[in-house]
Amino acid sequence: MQKLRIGIVAESTGLAVRDAVAEAARIGAAGLQVDAAGDLAADRLTDTGRREFRNLLRSFNQTLAAVNVPLRRGLDAAEYQQQRLEHVQKAMQLAVDLGARTVVAACPKVPDDEAAPRAATMRETLAALGSYGDRIGAAIALEIGFDPAEKVKSYLASFDSGSLKVTFDPANFLMHGHDPLANLAALQGWVAHAQARDARSAGLSRGLQEVPLGAGDVDWLAFAATLQVIEFTGFLTVKREQGEHRRADVAAGVKFLRRFAGPET
Repeated sequence: MQKLRIGIVAESTGLAVRDAVAEAARIGAAGLQVDAAGDLAADRLTDTGRREFRNLLRSFNQTLAAVNVPLRRGLDAAEYQQQRLEHVQKAMQLAVDLGARTVVAACPKVPDDEAAPRAATMRETLAALGSYGDRIGAAIALEIGFDPAEKVKSYLASFDSGSLKVTFDPANFLMHGHDPLANLAALQGWVAHAQARDARSAGLSRGLQEVPLGAGDVDWLAFAATLQVIEFTGFLTVKREQGEHRRADVAAGVKFLRRFAGPET
């Protein structure tokens, strides 16, 4: 059984990305997910900067788990489609240059009508990204949750690409009314990256809200076991989007997940 690799989402710490690398090492994480933005924007980071960041990771014995590419509009938006595509492709090349092979991007809801303009735009964009990923050796890991796993799997299987994968966040599935464990099990072979967030009911009128790991409705022991069953080899990165003590929550989350990571090798 492979030991589960636990990482953090750098932006959840509230620290500058270089300080987040040191923080990841301090709290016992093995790697980080970072945004392709700010100092790490693909257009801003020179070859020298990329080399220096790789050296920084090595100096703290950290691995770059994934690069997240923030988008103002979805991959199904026709407006500025070409610019958006080029932006994601640059992030994919950045990930490869920095030592990662996984790029996280938000996945819109899978189209029900393939003849709709939105569906055509999304298919064109994903086909281009999949082809580019195949060429440079990088996976585009779509952050899903709107749709059940079987629908996503069927849709991605319709592309002729091995680089279209998914990012699995159990809180996303909970918040959209799906069972995270059942959906994770259905995605064997498709999960390139995972994010660790928790959520619980906030009352009939407020739905679900994000909470620190272990305080919500996700069964983390079963979740970690399911990751092992589906032979997941990527990182599980602790992510915190809400709360007043996010950095402390991330540190506590790493400590919590290490209980389920498996034996030391």
